[in-house]
Amino acid sequence: MSPWSANAASAGTRSSAGTRLDEGGFGGESAEPARIRPAGSRTPRGGAPGGGAPGGGAPGGGRQRAAGMPGGAFRLTTLLDRPLASYYLVLGCTLLLLAIGLLMVLSTSTAYDLEIGAPPYAMFIKQLLGALAGLALMWLASKAPPRVFRAFAYPLLLAAVLGLVLVLLVGQQIDGVKRWLDVAGNAVQPSEFAKLALVLWGADLLARKEKLGQLTDWRHLLVPLLPGVAVVCMLVMLGNDLGTTFLLSVIFLALLWVIGAPGKLMFGLVALLAFAVLMLIAVHPNELQRIAAFLSAQTSRNCLSCYQLTQGKDALGSGGLFGVGLGASTAKWGWVPLAYADFIFSILGEELGLVGAICVILLYGGIAFAGFRIARRVPDTFSRLAAGAITVWIVAQALVNMGAVLGLLPITGVPLPLISAGVSSLIVTMVALGMLMAFARSEPKAAQALAAAGPSMPRRLARWLGLGNRPRWAAGRAGSGRAGLDRGRVGAGASKVARSTGTAGRN
Repeated sequence: MSPWSANAASAGTRSSAGTRLDEGGFGGESAEPARIRPAGSRTPRGGAPGGGAPGGGAPGGGRQRAAGMPGGAFRLTTLLDRPLASYYLVLGCTLLLLAIGLLMVLSTSTAYDLEIGAPPYAMFIKQLLGALAGLALMWLASKAPPRVFRAFAYPLLLAAVLGLVLVLLVGQQIDGVKRWLDVAGNAVQPSEFAKLALVLWGADLLARKEKLGQLTDWRHLLVPLLPGVAVVCMLVMLGNDLGTTFLLSVIFLALLWVIGAPGKLMFGLVALLAFAVLMLIAVHPNELQRIAAFLSAQTSRNCLSCYQLTQGKDALGSGGLFGVGLGASTAKWGWVPLAYADFIFSILGEELGLVGAICVILLYGGIAFAGFRIARRVPDTFSRLAAGAITVWIVAQALVNMGAVLGLLPITGVPLPLISAGVSSLIVTMVALGMLMAFARSEPKAAQALAAAGPSMPRRLARWLGLGNRPRWAAGRAGSGRAGLDRGRVGAGASKVARSTGTAGRN
């Protein structure tokens, strides 16, 4: 059993056992007898006898928790205990990161557009349109049930593989890397869609195997998951895209970790993937040059091949505590290559300072906290696997990008999620976060709260306009009302018959 599901099961067992003991009548002769309140004792106002919490809870539990922690921490804990806290935490962090990303793309892309002779806001307008499309798709994904995502698993994987093959045949090669397809004048990156496809396909596959009880054998864990991941990684790596290959491997390991793969198997797979990555680096000159530049930057500042890394760190450090101001960066004017994409975090640090950079890191931390919390709470295996894999993927991608800017990791060309320019990455990331919000709505307490609240405002408006079917609860109420009227009419008719019969008897 996966540690995620085992924890939820043990929590449910403890809560149900505690309920039986508190109620004191389900255990037969061995059950604890009900406590007798001494004569003259008074029941506290709004609570249980003896100062307990309402509903038979622990005596004074809320007051003890409030007294044991600061007021701000207690209020934060209370907010996080609300049914839809995970949903709104993912939504809030996503919207804030998206707003910051649009501002930074506006600041950095203007300099690049002017440098190449394009209209000054061309890249920003494209990013803004991509963000609007991503918001619409994220909203649709957040309202969809998990079975809709499972239906898209195999078609999306097939489309991603087909797109990766087309990239190798007719794709654009920029700086020695083949990632893009030209579709109606727009650059599309199929490897970004391959990440989401791998999440859906792997989660659906492992969920089906667990339902059939086939995950007790390690071979069922790896087949056909490992060969499928190997094919996708090979197609991506043939285009010299080491960063995306690494992230696909991270998604694969995240799926196995969430499902509860044995530690020895995980260690062996990590060693195998590390060996494969080293071999791929050795046979690809472009990636080998990046690794050499990374090692040279640690020892020599005058290295020509590590120019981007050196300039990026200079820009990041020149922002100080509060930055030079939004749009006031000087490094974006030709000093930092790809300042609008891979190294946008260095310009963010220059314009918003250390405080702004820490806020961005905390927002990614909020997504990580909410994502893992959702993965622990959702009831079905597919949602748990997909939520865990999406969270690991987005957080790992952010760490790889920021680590490369800081000089802690080699430069791999991985964009910063929701912030770097790139419509394909932006839309795929927003759809994945919309799926995470949909999983948050399926948490047990969240589902109960949504059911108690009734239909949403758009559904009520659509039904008021006659554009949708009546909800079950409304149909049930209407049906019960009609049944009550029918019973009333039958009762009235019976009473009339009885009165007429009595009158006839007297006559």
